[in-house]
Amino acid sequence: MRKKRIAIALGHDALGTTLPEQQKAAKKAAKAIADLVQDDCEIVITHSNGPQVGMIHTAMSEFHRLYTDYTATPMAVCSAMSQGYIGYDLQQAIRSELMSRGVYRTVSTLLTQVVVDPYDDAFYHPTKVIGRVMSEEEAQAEEKKGNHVTPVEGGYRRIVAAPAPIEIVELDAIITLMDANQIVIAAGGGGIPVLQQGTRLKGASAVIEKDLIAGLLADGVNADQLLILTDVECVYKDFGKEKQEPIYMMDCAAARKYMEEGQFGEGNMRPKIETALSFIGDFSTRSVLITKLGSLREAIQGRTGTVIRK
Repeated sequence: MRKKRIAIALGHDALGTTLPEQQKAAKKAAKAIADLVQDDCEIVITHSNGPQVGMIHTAMSEFHRLYTDYTATPMAVCSAMSQGYIGYDLQQAIRSELMSRGVYRTVSTLLTQVVVDPYDDAFYHPTKVIGRVMSEEEAQAEEKKGNHVTPVEGGYRRIVAAPAPIEIVELDAIITLMDANQIVIAAGGGGIPVLQQGTRLKGASAVIEKDLIAGLLADGVNADQLLILTDVECVYKDFGKEKQEPIYMMDCAAARKYMEEGQFGEGNMRPKIETALSFIGDFSTRSVLITKLGSLREAIQGRTGTVIRK
């Protein structure tokens, strides 16, 4: 009998910001993931990298500013670095947690590239703010390089595109590792965005929305369930208002209706609902669970969280 296959999307809250926060958060995430492993599930994990890739980009830019002989680090390389060091903390924490329970399971982090469309409209309208605050002179120098900047408090910061993901390059490797009963950490931070140029893949100066890649990854491995772990207990109607109301269960038709009513915030919950609808598609066997990391066990038991089904 086929084991239940679960894709887990760890949001910013599940990873912290600083390195000590990240290590502490990884241990907390590992306990929840170990519970699922002990329930005999096959697991693939993707994660946010917002603060981490920003810190890496800032550090590498500052290094280049101080030591001009060293080449500036491309955004795609910064994304790869973030995948490596977040994956390292997660796989260490998950392995340790499992071994403390008497369970041995290999945990692998896979450096993952994601193809994007060079003509995606996002490249003409970049929106994602990254890196340190720059002076006007530094901002002008960035623009001469072909990069985009935007005014912020105290100066300027660089902005990059957030194109839609088209294809996960290493998907076959992810599936092979899962079939071999390994826990896989992949497509971290949305994946490393790359442009297809003949037989070559070229890193793109962009970032990919983590919710979109979570849905693409879950669909690619044919997961039964996508767990989206965020900073709220469940999805709400009238969120933030006096009469906000939790939604514990909804079908796809209801989710679309709520979106049309403007119930879900553009920058937070709406992308998660859109990802859920895309992943579920026409599959009556697929579901999505949205909840907080600390509430995952209760949510799986049906005591909290929001479940979306066809």
